[in-house]
Amino acid sequence: MAEERPPRLVDYFVIAGLAGDGAPIPEETWVPEPSGPLRPPRPAEPITDVAVIARALGEEVPQGYTCIQASTGGHPLELSAGLLGGTQPVICYRRGRDKPPLVELGVLSEGKERPKPGFQVLDTTPYSHSANLAPPGPGHPRTYLTYRRAAEGAGLHALGITDLCLILPSKGEGTPHTYYRLPRNLNLGMWGPAVYLCYKVGLAKANTLVYEAELLGRYPEEDNEAFPLPESVPVFCLPMGATIECWPAQTKYPVPVFSTFVLTGAAGDKVYGAALQFYEAFPRARLSERQARALGLLSAVERGRALGGRAVRSRRAIAVLSRWPAFPAFRAFLTFLYRYSVSGPHRLPLEAHISHFIHNVPFPSPQRPRILVQMSPYDNLLLCQPVSSPLPLSGASFLQLLQSLDPEQAIVLLLAVLTEQKLLVHSLRPDLLTSVCEALVSMIFPLHWQCPYIPLCPLVLADVLSAPVPFIVGIHSSYFDLHDPPADVICVDLDTNTLFPSEEKKPLSPRTLPRRPYKVLLATLTNLYQQLDQTYTGPEEEASLEFLLTDYEAVCGRRARLEREVQGAFLRFMACLLKGYRDFLRPLTQAPSEGARDVDNLFFLQGFLKSRERSSHKLYSQLLHTQMFSQFIEECSFGSARHAALEFFDSCVDKVHPEQEKPEPTPLVELEELSGSELTVFITPPEEPPAPEGSESTPQYCYDGFPELRAELFESPREQPGALPVPGPSRSAPSSPAPRRTKQEMKVAQRMAQKSAAVPELWARCLLGHCYGLWFLCLPAYVRSAPSRVRALHTAYQVLRQMESRKVVLPDEVCYRVLMQLCSHYGQPVLSVRVMLDMRRAGIVPNTITYGYYNKAVLESKWPSGTPGGRLRWAKLRNVVLGAAQFRQPLRERWQRRRQQKQQEEVDTAAQEAGSCQTEPDLERPSPTRPLQRQTTWAGRSLRDPASPKGRLVKSGSLGSARGAQPTVEAGVAHMIGALGVLEPRASPAPWHDGSLSDLSLTGEEPAPGGSPGDSGSALSTQSTETLEGSSGQVPKAGGRQDEASTPRRGLGARLQQLLTPSRRSPASRVPPPELPPDLPPPARRSPMDSLLHPRERPGSTASESSASLGSEWDLSESSLSSVSLRRSSERLSDTPGSFQPPSLEILLSSCSLCRTCDSLVYDEEIMAGWAPDDSNLNTTCPFCACAFVPLLSVQTLDSRPSAPSPKPTPAGASGSKDAPVPGGPGPVLSDRRLCLALDEPQLCNGHMGGTSRRVEGGAWAYLSPLVLRKELESLVENEGSEVLALPELPAAHPIIFWNLLWYFQRLRLPSILPCLVLASCDGPPHPQAPSPWIMPDPASVQVRLLWDVLTPDPNSCPPLYVLWRVHSQIPQRVVWPGPVPASLSLALLESVLRHVGLNEVHKAIGLLLETLGPPPTGLHLQRGIYREILFLTMAALGKDHVDIVAFDKKYKSAFNKLASSMSKEELRQRRAQMPTPKAIDCRKCFGAPLEC
Repeated sequence: MAEERPPRLVDYFVIAGLAGDGAPIPEETWVPEPSGPLRPPRPAEPITDVAVIARALGEEVPQGYTCIQASTGGHPLELSAGLLGGTQPVICYRRGRDKPPLVELGVLSEGKERPKPGFQVLDTTPYSHSANLAPPGPGHPRTYLTYRRAAEGAGLHALGITDLCLILPSKGEGTPHTYYRLPRNLNLGMWGPAVYLCYKVGLAKANTLVYEAELLGRYPEEDNEAFPLPESVPVFCLPMGATIECWPAQTKYPVPVFSTFVLTGAAGDKVYGAALQFYEAFPRARLSERQARALGLLSAVERGRALGGRAVRSRRAIAVLSRWPAFPAFRAFLTFLYRYSVSGPHRLPLEAHISHFIHNVPFPSPQRPRILVQMSPYDNLLLCQPVSSPLPLSGASFLQLLQSLDPEQAIVLLLAVLTEQKLLVHSLRPDLLTSVCEALVSMIFPLHWQCPYIPLCPLVLADVLSAPVPFIVGIHSSYFDLHDPPADVICVDLDTNTLFPSEEKKPLSPRTLPRRPYKVLLATLTNLYQQLDQTYTGPEEEASLEFLLTDYEAVCGRRARLEREVQGAFLRFMACLLKGYRDFLRPLTQAPSEGARDVDNLFFLQGFLKSRERSSHKLYSQLLHTQMFSQFIEECSFGSARHAALEFFDSCVDKVHPEQEKPEPTPLVELEELSGSELTVFITPPEEPPAPEGSESTPQYCYDGFPELRAELFESPREQPGALPVPGPSRSAPSSPAPRRTKQEMKVAQRMAQKSAAVPELWARCLLGHCYGLWFLCLPAYVRSAPSRVRALHTAYQVLRQMESRKVVLPDEVCYRVLMQLCSHYGQPVLSVRVMLDMRRAGIVPNTITYGYYNKAVLESKWPSGTPGGRLRWAKLRNVVLGAAQFRQPLRERWQRRRQQKQQEEVDTAAQEAGSCQTEPDLERPSPTRPLQRQTTWAGRSLRDPASPKGRLVKSGSLGSARGAQPTVEAGVAHMIGALGVLEPRASPAPWHDGSLSDLSLTGEEPAPGGSPGDSGSALSTQSTETLEGSSGQVPKAGGRQDEASTPRRGLGARLQQLLTPSRRSPASRVPPPELPPDLPPPARRSPMDSLLHPRERPGSTASESSASLGSEWDLSESSLSSVSLRRSSERLSDTPGSFQPPSLEILLSSCSLCRTCDSLVYDEEIMAGWAPDDSNLNTTCPFCACAFVPLLSVQTLDSRPSAPSPKPTPAGASGSKDAPVPGGPGPVLSDRRLCLALDEPQLCNGHMGGTSRRVEGGAWAYLSPLVLRKELESLVENEGSEVLALPELPAAHPIIFWNLLWYFQRLRLPSILPCLVLASCDGPPHPQAPSPWIMPDPASVQVRLLWDVLTPDPNSCPPLYVLWRVHSQIPQRVVWPGPVPASLSLALLESVLRHVGLNEVHKAIGLLLETLGPPPTGLHLQRGIYREILFLTMAALGKDHVDIVAFDKKYKSAFNKLASSMSKEELRQRRAQMPTPKAIDCRKCFGAPLEC
């Protein structure tokens, strides 16, 4: 798969300003509509001097100065009033442009403090008297005014003080809007009110015309469908309008002004913009006479005479738009372009740099964490990957928020945002507005601001300030030179650290916040506020290349740490504020009605309010009725694109403790290292055009201002740009419902795995949980390929129940989530409700993602009709019939026992007379073969094995499918009674005459004579019922209805057992029982211990007739017919007479791997125990040498299908032979040893009878841990969709993933379509006219066997003991041992080992083997440990079903400890005599019964 195109850093480049086509400018200037009362016009000149005069000393106001004689309210002012010897100081100021303006004022107490750097002390009056503001006397230190002046050459547009005033707070006067108040009282006398000096900083300029900005140029010219260029971009680039100004001719150009803005789309997605504003010369010819007079270019006295010494300038802006808030990078790039346009000449056009930057500079990613862009030999730009955080990416700067406002003011703003107040943020620095406004909407995470939000509001949109809805608006402070703010708005002045509360609505006090979380937040912000001065705040665009490569990351790392700590403080407060909110969510549990999405129906508001502190009820009352809280509850209830962030917030809620007065030691936002990878991608400047041969290239591009863009000069992109990627969580294929976990879920799963690795039992359950997660990831493809999708969904629900019953440690909720969304997709809301109830019953609180999928499934799916209908009534009637049958069961058992005693001799005689023509053995009579059939099946699986695959019996027909006349209630009852097989007449001579097996469960409820203790008759009857399903249709009918000939019915005991314990269904048989030839009399019953103590008599014994099969044969039909009962392969066998066919393809799988270091075989449970709790580590640890190695999963496919269809010749005499069983018919019982051994090898290994050649293919792939496999599977599904899991190309395209999935699904008996994919891949590509890729071959034609030992033994190694036992016992095997057999490994040794084991002397067996093998390195080397050799030998001699491995482990452990007293444990370990670790034993227990050798 080709590498995906990385996302662009910049999407559009635009130029905004006045149209430069040479046309005259319109006469009407654009003036915004006033949203408040107009103010007097601002002064044309700034304040350049301030002075203090002493009235008492006879000083007069100097010429050109203005004296402040009254307060803002008109009250007279007198400093040091009433004091004897006072000088009566008065403050004066002067305006002008002859010197740089004043930019800051202060008050200095002599002897107590020093002047600030850059400040000058005003210590004398213009008349050389003392300018002391304090009254004379020893108790009053001298107090002077201080000032700071702008730097020389600051130009016309330097910020300066534009106005001064004095206020009297005692008279009710407050600080005027946009003014800064000095904190010192200037009236230090004993009498008189307190007087404070206030000043305003701004731009003082006149002769300006303002117009609405227009779009002058853009690149690229075409809009992208995923991200069209908004039409309002020009007015945001120049928020105060495109101006034409008149300057003195010698005035220098000001430094360009950088600004940022945010555009919000209809869906809530954000577009970030950055603009650079600058001035250019403007031709006078484009101005009319009226415009020239307004600019001061014409004399007001002499009409039409032009004034000299004036220059006309216009303001323009260049800007970039992006989906990423990389404002420092945008600033550097725009600054480079501006410098490029005012310098030159250049060899490359400006357009080449623009197109090169847009097309070739990607946004940093994990593959490209650091990107160094070299725009020119002197201009460099470094991009670093943002810190990986579950919080949404934004342009917020919490540090600038704290620098502009102190912690107390920041908390007041937080309270205002939580209660949805009208906030107006203003500053003279436009780039500061966006950062602070973004921080305001980010500090309330997880709530999302729903009202109008304009971080940098142009004047054209200023009417939003009069809107009757809450808003957060940022605006330039010069707006208030013309207008007063609205009365119902909270104004925030970032330049003066002042909050102006609303005049109409009194805001809440911070005391209404929860007390302890508020204290922790205030203390944390205060501590961080004190650390801000120590960080570097220099201009990053001026940084050199050496700084970017050395100190940049360290500086940015410190700032990023403080930034995250401030954000984490607000996040902790919000988590404490909403602690426990999930307990008050109301899930939908019935068909939705009108108003189902209302907050009152989704959240218990009153209950949540009562659970909070009483002192905070006023705050919560307003918060719960805000739009953002309603949206938050709706997102939690129905899911949204922010589900990953909400899930992270839930984890934060679980971590915080609101009752504590200190923050938690572990930070909520985990900061990852910026330099996680040293990879740096260098992007060089665009290539210069080649010069002609023999000449040097001369610069030809020189600009007088920023040029108009020419399309022919742009570089064409190197590749065709596709759809622009949108940041955020990637969307999976429609068929794959949220298969990929969020980053937070992955971190939680990783932590759970690390904790579980230390506890053996938890580690096994952790692996098991990931295995079930793998199956549910494949569930969408499985459901889509199932014949009945609704039945497949119910099967998945049963798997879920089975998983809960096994107490699996689930690392996440993906299993529930996938099933819920599939229920929504296929319209099964009732099943979704059952899944939710099971979750809560299991104690699992669904997170935001799962809860959203659940409510969505309930809300959007079509619900069944409100009336229960006939299904519920028939179910009730069925229960009544079953109950009545249960009451009659004791009477029937008594009658059957009498009947058995009377007919015993007759039945035995009839069985002998029947011979080979016997169609079906009567299982109701006790026979010598019955006890063996209760102990073991033909494949070696015990009927009592609780871990065996469970299956559902074939129903004789549904209640609504009765054949014949129109169904009635009476007919339905009769059909049900007949289908259930109960209440038959007592005098029925042959209950099975019509093929019905309804009486087998009743006769089997009591143990048969000769049966082993503990065997259950009900288990026998159920197994027998299912065993005969495949051959019931082949029995000649003696009577009964013809339509029931091939519909065997279930026994009552099995029916009740399924009803009461649905997870303990009986195993289904794959192969019909072979018929017993009459010439072989059944031998007497012997116990397995007799065979163990006398192994030489084994050829004539009946112990462990499954010795050729140490484990169970796992074909697809059995694995599919698990306890969840999904596959219907057994229905095919039972419904079609004589339809049994041997498997066409046999798949052998083994996870047994060889450790190359110590040449030892490591088995499945030991491999599982050695895996690391890491989803990227493929190694396991060898239990013998403790070395790490990659285990392998060996695969071997045996294809028995003929290359060309041809009839098979019948061997001579085969038709008349009584020893050969009829394929598909009844086979021999296991007491017939000779016939069993004759049939074992062909049927066990080949899956069919006869000598058809088989094509054998094999291979080995890495055996992956479920943690690693899940990560790889999630990546595959995310990239290619879940459809790939049902394509025949999967085994060849992704063999590692495929074979590992097949291994785990077969290991846990989970239904899947993977075996069919192997057969489909062998058939080649599907026909082009195939209607769907979901058509699969018959699953019964594929047989999958999981082997415990290696598939192909090493001929150079020592043979295993269990293989030698089979060789000595002349038992056919799957693979013949290819190498020599040591003489010391004789049959006598094997018998001695087995005898010691049988006599509970395992320590003697171990010692005997150790003595026989000899000490290393001269002795025999076994690749298997002593434990494994003795265990396999015992299972081969007794049969897997007669060996209790748990008891064997206890005996072996006791024997090991006994031997350790004479031999050291270290020596025993060196000779590989130790038993598996507890972790390995627990893995074997959790993953089911032992496998086959």
